[in-house]
Amino acid sequence: MLIIGCDYHPGFQQIACVETETGEADERRLTHREEAEQFYRTLKTRKVRIGMEASGHGRWFERLLNDLQFELWIGDAAEIGTKRVRKQKTDHQDAQLLLKLLREDRFPRI
Repeated sequence: MLIIGCDYHPGFQQIACVETETGEADERRLTHREEAEQFYRTLKTRKVRIGMEASGHGRWFERLLNDLQFELWIGDAAEIGTKRVRKQKTDHQDAQLLLKLLREDRFPRI
């Protein structure tokens, strides 16, 4: 299974992912909607779980993942915020935190 922590913004996504069977990890920034759609469509034959914080701006993204039959976990942003170690945060750190919570089965789903 491919597990993806996605720090979603209306203009881009910062993702951190790991393949659970091989341990292969990757990080990338998807800079616009078309790039994100293309990336996720390349994964359509795989089993994928994506975790992201609740957002009101991601309806197109949620529909895309539903069409691809990916598992989407929406997390409680306030609860996720309490799990941050550092006060200073970056998109990279947010994606890493979401991935870590998913892998450790501590992701606060809503």
